[in-house]
Amino acid sequence: MSDKQRGFITKLTVLISGGMFIDGFILGGIGILMPAITGDLGLSLTWQGLIGASALIGIFIGGPLGGYLADKVGRKPMFTIDLAMFLVGSALQFFVSDPLQLFLVRLLMGVAIGADYAVGWPMLAEFAPARLRGRLLSIQEIGWYAGFMVSYTLGWLLTVSTEVSWNVILGLSTVPTLVVLLMRLGTPESPHWLMSKGRVEEAEELAQAYMQEEERRDLRSTKADSGLSFGHLFSPKYIRTTIFVSVFWVCNVTPYFAISTFAPAVLKHLGLGNGMVGGVALTALALLGTIVATLLVESWGRRKLAIPPFFVSVVALVVVALFSHQSATLIVVCVVSFSFFNAVSTTLCSVYPGEVFPTEIRGMGVGFATAVSRIGAAAGTFLMPVSIDHIGISGTMLIAAGISLFGGVVSFLLAPETRGVALNDASAPSDRRQGYVSDPQVACATKCS
Repeated sequence: MSDKQRGFITKLTVLISGGMFIDGFILGGIGILMPAITGDLGLSLTWQGLIGASALIGIFIGGPLGGYLADKVGRKPMFTIDLAMFLVGSALQFFVSDPLQLFLVRLLMGVAIGADYAVGWPMLAEFAPARLRGRLLSIQEIGWYAGFMVSYTLGWLLTVSTEVSWNVILGLSTVPTLVVLLMRLGTPESPHWLMSKGRVEEAEELAQAYMQEEERRDLRSTKADSGLSFGHLFSPKYIRTTIFVSVFWVCNVTPYFAISTFAPAVLKHLGLGNGMVGGVALTALALLGTIVATLLVESWGRRKLAIPPFFVSVVALVVVALFSHQSATLIVVCVVSFSFFNAVSTTLCSVYPGEVFPTEIRGMGVGFATAVSRIGAAAGTFLMPVSIDHIGISGTMLIAAGISLFGGVVSFLLAPETRGVALNDASAPSDRRQGYVSDPQVACATKCS
């Protein structure tokens, strides 16, 4: 890899993880600020849930819309338009003064972030070398957890030590957004997208500048747009892929968002003292789990990191449910284990979607899976306070354990191993992917024999 190519892929990874940082930033701060917002605006339980879930609902809308536009008009224009929308919404947070305004502004921000998922991950997957693709995509989750932790910690520190308004704390997201937006200007179009549109010369020229020979060979096998549309996600060729990615993602994030967004309340219900400090610690553990997964994804492969953590989470959550009032030490161990292992598996949520859909519908595939995952995340965030109030912490944790169990079973049955596989091979229909092996040298030997 030349210095120019290395510098470009490094910058692109940073720019896309910057979008993930911003997503984590807006979602992390709302939980810690909810008590102050509730007191100031007189929020009911319903409004607490709606405002907590507003950005997630926006992502549900923005993911499919952004993915559709990224596949139809290109990755490049959407790569800056979505952050410009987010910047507007972020600045408006300084001025909101009632629950409906706050809900609508954060809904807009969610739409922009949803679009960014469906643009950024396909773009990075389409430029990344096969041997590094999993690691580069995994870094996106590090960006998300880092943004969540920074926002959560900053909100906590400013809440307990200053009189700064919650409007100002929420509006701080304008700073990283402006920086990332300016850095994204001038990013080139994806050669895979250009090739799918029949713009071969442009694709070859960009590939020569920014891609290695192995990836350029893979690029040449990209099919011209054959009229694939959103509906093809549910065709016999791609339905298995669509189901897997959607279920895998939703079953990872639903328990996490439900527990982390209301971490102070959850931890206090479990009798673990200062819930705010505990919430920061849990987010730090999740960040550690993501870093570990990122370091191992190219040596261990996808399945070993994606599937076992589901079952560890099931055990941890069941123990919390059954023994929540008996042993504080045991509960701490289980909550810590859930935070860490859930993050390990969740890291693959930024890897699989960008790899397993073909170029013509990659944006739409990622966008749809993003939307489905946010149904679960929004439902978990909205229903968490209501669930604790009506069925208690034990019943709530058992529901979370059931979601994790379902995700583990589906992933065991459907998750492919795409380590070291060329992008166009990794995104082949599932019935053609069964014989793939994970090691690139073995794969080459198998094809050449």
